Amino acid sequence: MRGDRFLWLLLAFLAVGLALLVVQHGEGEVFGLSLDQFGDLVVKVALVTVIGTVAWRMFAGKAGDMLKGAALWVLIVAGLAVAYTYRDSFKDVSQRVLAEMIPGMPVSVNGQTVEIARAGNGSFAVNATINGAPVSLMLDTGASSVVLTQEAARAAGIAPDALRYDVPVETANGRTRAASVTLRTLSVGSITETNVRALVSAPGALRTSLLGMTFLSRLDGFEINGDKLILRGPAR
Repeated sequence: MRGDRFLWLLLAFLAVGLALLVVQHGEGEVFGLSLDQFGDLVVKVALVTVIGTVAWRMFAGKAGDMLKGAALWVLIVAGLAVAYTYRDSFKDVSQRVLAEMIPGMPVSVNGQTVEIARAGNGSFAVNATINGAPVSLMLDTGASSVVLTQEAARAAGIAPDALRYDVPVETANGRTRAASVTLRTLSVGSITETNVRALVSAPGALRTSLLGMTFLSRLDGFEINGDKLILRGPAR
């Protein structure tokens, strides 16, 4: 019974390790190890487990169980090797599935191309990162600038109370004023632009931040294809 429990714990470790490799490939470290180092660790744990299981079964005199256990672990190691080898493809599939479940989540494809699924209300919400902080923006090709609400500005490290609201703007609710700012970085998926001109709306003037032309005009192109927004970043 203890042996079975130990094997289930190892299976859980291997499954979690594989999931981390798929999700985080190309994005930093896992438990202080590079992704290649962590991948090697997962494979080595699997191999050591196979050898240990076979040896334990032989010592216990359970030849039939030994062969079954060895066959099972050979399949597990083979599956791990295949999954790790094709981790890029698995990551792409998992991202696309999540994008369909979470409208606004950008999926990076082919380097500098990003796809975003349409929200249930027909608009395109875009989960972006501004100055390192997550901010939700609504696509608005009619907006000449990226426009942030007071709350989004604070999230991005901008102090709205210290700004000068001297830029006249037209909104759906009429004329108002906004403050001009420069965003250090604005990222949508794999596309990152620096020093992006933007506006911060006056208190109460805007309920949703807008992804406007000061970002979109920097792209090589963008289009709406069915229920997908496709952004093509500039070649670097």
